[in-house]
Amino acid sequence: MNERRGQDDAIVVFGTADDAERLAELGRVVVEERLAACVTIVPLVRSIYRWQGAVEDASEALALIKTTRGRYPALEARWKQLHPYEVPELLAVPVTAALPAYLAWLVDAAGVAGERST
Repeated sequence: MNERRGQDDAIVVFGTADDAERLAELGRVVVEERLAACVTIVPLVRSIYRWQGAVEDASEALALIKTTRGRYPALEARWKQLHPYEVPELLAVPVTAALPAYLAWLVDAAGVAGERST
């Protein structure tokens, strides 16, 4: 795999839910379905946001979803299908640098089952 390609393909997607166990369930599904290589869950964050005209202050859990640009559309569709929020957070940011071996693993692990990255 070309190191630059891996870096160009890799993204980290941020998502939240009302608790860490719910995110663990979502994370397991997207990893099992190869929509993500890894989901890291931060069990407690505090989110202050505007929703339906009011400022909300809520405890949530945060998911850091490691995947690729190519897998993002399927990840987004599945996340929206499984997530309890009316408008779930799903925010992708590019990876600008990473260990080459990690990038290779990420691209391979988030690939379509049976395919290998080249």
